[in-house]
Amino acid sequence: LKFIFGPAAVPALDLVDHRSVTRVVSPSGRTAYQVLGTSGKLYTCYSSCHFCTCPAFGFTVLQKSESLLCKHILAVYLSQALGACQELTVSEEQLTNILLAEEEDEG
Repeated sequence: LKFIFGPAAVPALDLVDHRSVTRVVSPSGRTAYQVLGTSGKLYTCYSSCHFCTCPAFGFTVLQKSESLLCKHILAVYLSQALGACQELTVSEEQLTNILLAEEEDEG
């Protein structure tokens, strides 16, 4: 994993070990993932479009193209593969609030 994903591999495995990945699902089937980062901040990840709200994703992946993904997205993929995601069912309104909270943090 480290050969393919570089420095994100070990921290991502640590997040999986600490069960830091939660799959958030609404009744309509919309899904997002929340990952509790090592700093204690909660990041929202979308595996369907390969996106994370963390600053490292924006800088290292989108701006500099130095990496394919951040540790949070890799933790989501590993958790899916290992069946290690926590599950949280929320209402449509709660999921909307989760998504809007991320936009407010960025703006």
